[in-house]
Amino acid sequence: MSSFIGFSGLAIESGISMGQAVFMTLTIWALPAKVVLIGAISAGSSLAAAALAVALSSVRLMPMVVALLPELKGPRSRKITLLFLSHFVAVTAWVMAMEQLRHLPRDVRTSYFAGIGVTLVLTNACVVALIYLVSASFPPLVFAVLFMLTPMYFLTSLWRSSREQAGKAALLAGLVIFPIMHAIAPGYDLLLTGITGGLAAFAFHLYIENLRSKETMTTTQHEGQQS
Repeated sequence: MSSFIGFSGLAIESGISMGQAVFMTLTIWALPAKVVLIGAISAGSSLAAAALAVALSSVRLMPMVVALLPELKGPRSRKITLLFLSHFVAVTAWVMAMEQLRHLPRDVRTSYFAGIGVTLVLTNACVVALIYLVSASFPPLVFAVLFMLTPMYFLTSLWRSSREQAGKAALLAGLVIFPIMHAIAPGYDLLLTGITGGLAAFAFHLYIENLRSKETMTTTQHEGQQS
């Protein structure tokens, strides 16, 4: 909610109307994609360019959807239901679902995630509308500080929800690589950081799995010799 207060400040400063900001929250939902859209609007980009920018920023959600669906799918889950629920996949809902779904019966998981997603979207749509109504009493510095909570929240949430060391390695790699990529290629820094950090984390994952395999083989051989 604090992040969406910051988003509201950005939207107000960019000349976005309250109706447009609320509509973005309901239809796009993921906060970074909305920020990208406002940036494209402020830069005077064409409709096609803005749509492409939002689509590219949302591609990062695809692996999250792929990871979530096997956990979410129940014995009677319909594809149309899963397609609808995929709209709510963003960091907050994804982290909460990945932590809690494993403890729930499969036949209630879609209902549980629908409750999380709908509540988050509607609550923050109301937050955006409320901030527009009281924006005159908020100094710009407050909006800026609250908006900066977004990346910190994302980092801490993803770190906590990482089930494997490779996920944490990817976060650390991104933090280290991004300043380098920003200095080398400012226009493509985020893309290059994701590719490089992801490959580094995947290599780390393969290394750890290789070590585990060797340890397992050594243990098995040792037990065989003892028997």
